[in-house]
Amino acid sequence: MAQHRTETPAANLPVRVKNDLVFRHITVKQSESLSGCFKRIILSGDALKGFTSGGFDDHIKLFFPANPGDVITPPTVTEEGIVWGEGARPLNREYTPLHFDAQSNELTLDFYIHDGGVASEWAAGAKPGDKLIIGGPRGSLIIPAGYKWQLYICDETGLPAVKRRLRELKQAGSDANITVLAKVRDVSCVSYLDEENDVSIDWIISDTHGGYQEEDAVVKKVKSLLLPESDYYIWATGEGKFAKGLNDYFVETCGLDPNFVRCVAYWHNK
Repeated sequence: MAQHRTETPAANLPVRVKNDLVFRHITVKQSESLSGCFKRIILSGDALKGFTSGGFDDHIKLFFPANPGDVITPPTVTEEGIVWGEGARPLNREYTPLHFDAQSNELTLDFYIHDGGVASEWAAGAKPGDKLIIGGPRGSLIIPAGYKWQLYICDETGLPAVKRRLRELKQAGSDANITVLAKVRDVSCVSYLDEENDVSIDWIISDTHGGYQEEDAVVKKVKSLLLPESDYYIWATGEGKFAKGLNDYFVETCGLDPNFVRCVAYWHNK
C-alpha cells in the first residue's frame, strides 16, 4: 500500500520535446580508453550540423553491419514513416550522447567495454577514420535541475548519462542534495566519476547484475534511504526487471509521484 503521494508545482514537471529524425554518416576522430572499462569515441563530420540532444539520458541509434563486410544503408525517412531498403537490416544499439560541440561538429560517446556486445566490440577496436551511421535522438525528456533532492541509480550502462547529468547540474549551479548509487562489476570503473568529487557517490562492486531481488545490495541501500515528501527527482536504470522493481517500490510502495520517478531498462537478461 502506498505510504504517501505528494503534489509538486507543474512548473517543475519534466518536458518532452520531439526532434526531427535524421540519419547521419560520421567518422571517428579520436579514441581513448577510460577508467579501465570505458572507451571514449569522438565522432565528427558535417552531417552533424543541426544535431541536438536536450536530455541527459537521450538515446541515439548506432548502426553496425549484420554481417562482417556488409555495406550499411540507413533507412529513408518519408511522410509514411521509416522505409528500409532491400537486404539485411543493420544491427543497432542505443547510446547516450555525452557531449556535442556544435561549433566543431564533434559528438562524444562513452562505451562500456564488455564481452559479447556488438557496439562494445566495435568501440574497442575503433580508430580514427572509421565510419559510423547514427540516427536520432527522436526526442528528449528535459528534466529541470532545481529539485532539492535527487537520486540516481545505475550500473555501468547508465554511467555516461549520470556523468552528463552531474555536469549539467554543476553548470546550472544546483545546490541539490544529490546521491548516486552505482553498481559495477570492476573496481576500475569507480574512477569514471572522479571529477564529481563533490557529489555523494556510493559504489557497489558486485558480479550479480540480475533482476530486482530483495537481497540485492542496491535494493537494500535504496530501502534504507529516507525519501522526501516533495521537491525530489529519482532516475534509475539497469536491467529491465531491476528497473521495474525499483519503479514499483518508489511509486506503489512509497507512493511517490510517477511524474518525478523515471526507471528505465537499458538492457534485459536473455
